[in-house]
Amino acid sequence: MQQTVRPAGRLLGSVALPGDKSISHRYGMIASLAEGVSKIQNYSTGADCHSTLGCVQSLGIEVEKEGTSVTIHGRGLRGWRSPSSDLDAGNSGSTIRMMAGLLAGQPFTSRVFGDESLSRRPMARVMKPLTQMGARFEAREDQFPPLTIHGGELHPIDYTLPVASAQVKTCVLFGGLFAEGQTIVREPVRSRDHTEIALREFGADLKVIQRVITLEGRPTLTGRELIVPSDLSSAAFFLVAGLLIPESHLIIRNVGLNPTRSALLDFLMGAGAPIKVLKIESVNGELIGDIEVKHAPVRGGVIEKDMAAALIDEIPVLAVLGAASEEGLVIRDAQELRIKETDRIATVADNFKRMGIEIEVTPDGMRIPGKQKFRAAAFDSFGDHRIAMAFAVAGLRGDGPSTIDNADAASVSFPEFWNILDQAAGSNA
Repeated sequence: MQQTVRPAGRLLGSVALPGDKSISHRYGMIASLAEGVSKIQNYSTGADCHSTLGCVQSLGIEVEKEGTSVTIHGRGLRGWRSPSSDLDAGNSGSTIRMMAGLLAGQPFTSRVFGDESLSRRPMARVMKPLTQMGARFEAREDQFPPLTIHGGELHPIDYTLPVASAQVKTCVLFGGLFAEGQTIVREPVRSRDHTEIALREFGADLKVIQRVITLEGRPTLTGRELIVPSDLSSAAFFLVAGLLIPESHLIIRNVGLNPTRSALLDFLMGAGAPIKVLKIESVNGELIGDIEVKHAPVRGGVIEKDMAAALIDEIPVLAVLGAASEEGLVIRDAQELRIKETDRIATVADNFKRMGIEIEVTPDGMRIPGKQKFRAAAFDSFGDHRIAMAFAVAGLRGDGPSTIDNADAASVSFPEFWNILDQAAGSNA
């Protein structure tokens, strides 16, 4: 699918975004292992999160869908059944990595595969700790999907993450659900803690002291009624668009404001963005609030070290903002961008060059001068949802209509993106 993006005069109005991907994945997986029914409102509409539900259904769990509401009939910690065919994770690294921890504790063998992009993403980071817990794996070249997981009895471990990764942390904790005793995960840097919050909501005995998480194995999990906040990573595209386009004024409703995800707002406000949080409330242990953004110039800055890890998903659209900023943007310590759905350093650079934006690429990041002119261009998402949406935002600032090839990649996380963007811009493009 090719999408045309026309320059926007301004963005106005109130925006409602789909449910948070990270939280939806976790609620879907944990609810399937809880005893009784869980009802989840505002479940993500993205294809990735529905890959998780598809895997859960293939494991014998009844799932009902009605709009953005999902009802999951959990059968307890030992309720999964051996699947009759391979499990399809689609494009979702979250599905295959986190579910590996749950499949490792099952009394059967399963095989998980994905699309061409997922098949290039390394899985060694989750295979290593799960192997220490007693699981056995087979993988292409010992690290790439499809993964064959020989489940069985697991034992707890005390595991120090070599690098901060919420997915690896979750995978180990999920394996720990099936291990007798305490599973401990030590983080070098605090990563998003949706797993810890969700496990406690469902009744797990889990403690966090500084960056050490301790989980008591074999808990009784109980079905819950849950509301998923709107996705802050999806909000990033509208926050940047609001800053870039003159006379813009947007309010983004019911966004997840978990402190471990606040790096985006911290960075933008630190760069001078006029962003306000209008209200905050706690729902199922997660903070939710409305965010107001208005057009304004921003300084730019440096994203590195812990900040690079915290903003890894938002870097493509922040790179777009950096090119328009007063001082430009430097990104370092972001080598993980190389192994996302695409090599996002390369795909950002490719699209920047198409629109005449100057960029210097480094092995672990990029340097982008500020105050650059945005020209209309023929962009390509290269099948990457965040690249598609980042350059849609860039196109709003262009000097004429731009096109984006493979624009349907946005549906992986945000199927409504194009309609909501058009509504905010007052356009039918």
